[in-house]
Amino acid sequence: MSMQGLRTCCYVVSDLEEAKKWYTNAFETEPYFDEPFYVGFNIGGYELGLMPEEREYEVKTDNIKTYWGVDDISKAFNRLLKLGAKVEEEPFNVGGELMVATVRDPWNNLVGIIYNPYFELKS
Repeated sequence: MSMQGLRTCCYVVSDLEEAKKWYTNAFETEPYFDEPFYVGFNIGGYELGLMPEEREYEVKTDNIKTYWGVDDISKAFNRLLKLGAKVEEEPFNVGGELMVATVRDPWNNLVGIIYNPYFELKS
């Protein structure tokens, strides 16, 4: 068995309908799958999933970060803030031309963005 790469990143939300609207605007993509138990978006060949919260979470984890690729990190970061996200980490350089930033969506999920001109998709 060999790992094939990332397939899906899921966010748990307390209001699936509002989250669907927010993520549709944030990622400028309509969901391809829309059911009361799961909403799925195809983001550049990767799955962004929304799942309804089945129980209330006191704390959402910070120890796992998923970064969505962007062409302009400042523009993407500011756009997410305008849509209601909260700053977790301002954009910063992590070596070479690599830049990362993280925000909290309105449901307190950690959403990362990355500018990485070195990354190439492999089939």
